[in-house]
Amino acid sequence: MSFSNSKSSSKLNRREALLLSATAGAAVLAGASCSSSGNTHTGAPNAAAASCSTPRTAIANTQYGKVRGYVEDGVLTFKGVPYGADTGGENRWLPAKPPARWDGEYPALTYGANCPQNLHNWSSEQTFLQQWTDGWQSEDMLKLNIWTSSLTGKRPVMFYIHGGGFSFGSAYELASQDGAQLARHHDVVSVTVNHRLNILGFLDVSSIGGEAYADSANVGMTDLVAALRWVRDNIANFGGDPDCVMIYGQSGGASKVTTLLGMPSAQGLFHRAAAHSGGGGDAPSAEQSREYAKRVFAELGVRDIAALQKMEWSRLNAVASAVAAKMNPPMGVYGPIAPPGVEKPRVGWGPTCDGRVITMKSFFDAAPEISKNIPMLIGSVSEEGNSMLSRPTEAEWKANLTKCYGEAKAVALIAAMKKAHPEKSIRKLSYMCNGSGLNTFNICNNAIRMATMKYQQKGAPVFLWYFSWQSPMLEDAGAWHTAELAFCFDNTKRCEQGTGNGPEARALAKKMATAWANFARTGNPSQPGLAWEAFDPKRCQTMVFDNDCRMVDDPEGDVRKILLS
Repeated sequence: MSFSNSKSSSKLNRREALLLSATAGAAVLAGASCSSSGNTHTGAPNAAAASCSTPRTAIANTQYGKVRGYVEDGVLTFKGVPYGADTGGENRWLPAKPPARWDGEYPALTYGANCPQNLHNWSSEQTFLQQWTDGWQSEDMLKLNIWTSSLTGKRPVMFYIHGGGFSFGSAYELASQDGAQLARHHDVVSVTVNHRLNILGFLDVSSIGGEAYADSANVGMTDLVAALRWVRDNIANFGGDPDCVMIYGQSGGASKVTTLLGMPSAQGLFHRAAAHSGGGGDAPSAEQSREYAKRVFAELGVRDIAALQKMEWSRLNAVASAVAAKMNPPMGVYGPIAPPGVEKPRVGWGPTCDGRVITMKSFFDAAPEISKNIPMLIGSVSEEGNSMLSRPTEAEWKANLTKCYGEAKAVALIAAMKKAHPEKSIRKLSYMCNGSGLNTFNICNNAIRMATMKYQQKGAPVFLWYFSWQSPMLEDAGAWHTAELAFCFDNTKRCEQGTGNGPEARALAKKMATAWANFARTGNPSQPGLAWEAFDPKRCQTMVFDNDCRMVDDPEGDVRKILLS
């Protein structure tokens, strides 16, 4: 293999920023069905071939040059494909530039770098369950990954955006995010993406950089638009349909999804959307972000953009995080996303409502009109607050709830939760309802709030879901924040440390991955034997994913309404 750039090339605060997100819609199904490619497997080996190979047929064209991947169990895999140039040095805080064209074949064999970020600090149990990978870090991180069963055909494209708020994470942070099984068993093209985060993706440097940096406060989001444009222009060469693209994300990724739904520059680049356990953030104003940047510059002692672009990321991040901590109000019981009027917008790592790139607080103030006809999936899991760290007694749990909500509400919450879930331990119940932002019922309320906004547009439908399957691994793990991803990606085998990969897990994964793939294809997640009703706020129809999958009107409604009272 030969590969060279036509131009010389140069050239890494964690889940606090987990944001809520969701989507919704009217009862009228919108969006045309996307065609399937059938059983064509051009470029894949025959049944007698090795399970992993690097054939000459695993080469695809892009507008910048050819990329060479590999084939594993019939799936063509391309990792670390550039959709933008290195963002370091003089490119810091500028909109993504296209990558330089290359000659020969680009080796798309391994994942690209992650945006510079702090390493994770999960408990050993949580790291085990999630099978977390920190990866490696560089400012040359504008890369995406593609899994497809064939380089020909027109398959739906499932474009996944990772979580970690807007400050950390990556396309391969979790074992569950591998897209091979979706391509192998569900006839879609799976795509995951890395982009700029934290201070590198969300700092307004225009006051010292000038007009060229007018969009610097939101380049982490415009990177995602650039990646979606790459999909539009290139995915047909990987057997994908650029007119049938679904974006979906979990936690911070859900917030990125709801933000994209309101961005004029993203309009027309995707056709379905799904938000998992998050979305609808209260973005700060341009004035607030300018003031924040001014204080960061003062603390750093810099007055020109060149000095800022040469500074080590670790120093930038430490100073900027300290400034944000001083400016932001204390984190309340609602976490990063509070109902309107409850908590002030928080400056720091996240989008800015600047009136240019981002013109509204999408799914915080309202559902954006520009995405009225895009169907949506919204949902959450039953033990959102599980970090596998706390083991409270009932008295300690009551004291925590009393501190956050007052004694009367704490007593009511405990009674309602025990009645609804007599089978669950105090530890599991505390993971469902506590004083943190990752509170199952706050996230449920946020999902229903966003779904209602979407429904009231009377455009495309919204479908609500709730994942309550209880992991058999360790004790009291339940369905933690991110647990559903192993099932949506059909990856219970790859994620057996969290799923056990027993027959019940495999059966549920088949149903969930089929629902997500059907939604990507048609805008309707129903499947034979599992009809899924669109959401209506009068009933809050919700698909509950468990060993017994079923439609339920407002699961957890009794408890979540206590929190709203």
